[in-house]
Amino acid sequence: MIRGGMQDDEASTSAIKVCQVCAVKFTYRKFLAPLAAALAQQGYQVHAAFTPEYQNLPQALQGLEPVIFHPVTIARSASPLALARSTWHLFRLFRRERFTVVHVHTPVAAIAARLAAALARVPLVFYTAHGFYFHDRMPRLQRWFHISLEALLTPLTTELFTVSSEDAAFARRLRFKPAAHIHAIGNGIDPGRFFPPTPEQRRLQRHRFGLDDEAVVIGIVARLVAEKGYGELCEAFSQLAPRYPQVQLLLCGSRLASDHAGSVDQLVQDLLRRYPGRVVCTGDLEDPEAAYQAMDLFCLPSWREGLPYTVIEAMFSALPVVATAIRGCREQVVPEITGLLVPPAQSLPLAAALERLLRDADRRRSWGAAGRARALELYDQSVVLERQLAIYRRALGRLPQVSGIR
Repeated sequence: MIRGGMQDDEASTSAIKVCQVCAVKFTYRKFLAPLAAALAQQGYQVHAAFTPEYQNLPQALQGLEPVIFHPVTIARSASPLALARSTWHLFRLFRRERFTVVHVHTPVAAIAARLAAALARVPLVFYTAHGFYFHDRMPRLQRWFHISLEALLTPLTTELFTVSSEDAAFARRLRFKPAAHIHAIGNGIDPGRFFPPTPEQRRLQRHRFGLDDEAVVIGIVARLVAEKGYGELCEAFSQLAPRYPQVQLLLCGSRLASDHAGSVDQLVQDLLRRYPGRVVCTGDLEDPEAAYQAMDLFCLPSWREGLPYTVIEAMFSALPVVATAIRGCREQVVPEITGLLVPPAQSLPLAAALERLLRDADRRRSWGAAGRARALELYDQSVVLERQLAIYRRALGRLPQVSGIR
């Protein structure tokens, strides 16, 4: 659990200013808000900087949580000119606010923010790699370029956080930082939010989404872009649907305005036309837990991940998981115990894995129960947050101008 609270260290932490930096509001709300709230609970003065979706967004968020928001234009393009502009905007913010800690997230924002923090002489710079941008399927030259970029930027990084153990091991092997400054922190969610539904809850959620009570529902929660494997999932469903009239597909997500990844809108629209009533596309949901309660099994055939929250959410919801054998997913899913792993970007193995679970309700229940037990053991949000807060305390304790941080 998170220790201390404001009572123990309020005097020593109240003057410490921490800024969380990411590209867009979606990332802050989805991934960073719990950490920001935990830091504020400890007595730190917490700020957040990201590109506003509309002019008054930071003002609209003020007062909703104990965080001071700053509108900063951070381009998601890695072009030199866009990076220079983003770095300049962030440098001005960092120089004005004189943060003790800048904690950066997302690939392009992390480049600009680390350069800006170095120019502004921020004492501590933390970087969370929510899955390194390079991955196994990337062309060799492009992969080498992004690995080299990470290696060049790590001298500007005090502490490197990774959400997956595999990324941490990779960073240690390539000596991005001394091993003591590379931390596999994991991802976590509130176990009280995602849980197995009662039969009545399941029925209500199915009616909400227009799904049949007796259907076997395959679900995905992910941005509506090609790299999440929607093409392979749609093809796999097309192979299974004629032979399994009881199967339905629940697609939850949308394409962000700032997304550069390939669109799958036309692919999804074609599937909706081919299978009316059997495919449901919800768009983004404020309460994704409702979608999990309507599913029988969860699928994430992504090409690239860090340590996906959606797999954790599905596990807490006691759903068996079919995912690709990529970094992050292969750390979460235990084959033949909590789900199945298949090769990325291939629809035939994906269809075969889904078919095994479509045909076996007992296996779905037993693997789902095993997945929930694993999630409770490994992915409790309070444990992950305390892991990060402990690193904050140790790093701050090494600064000569900061005292009393335990």
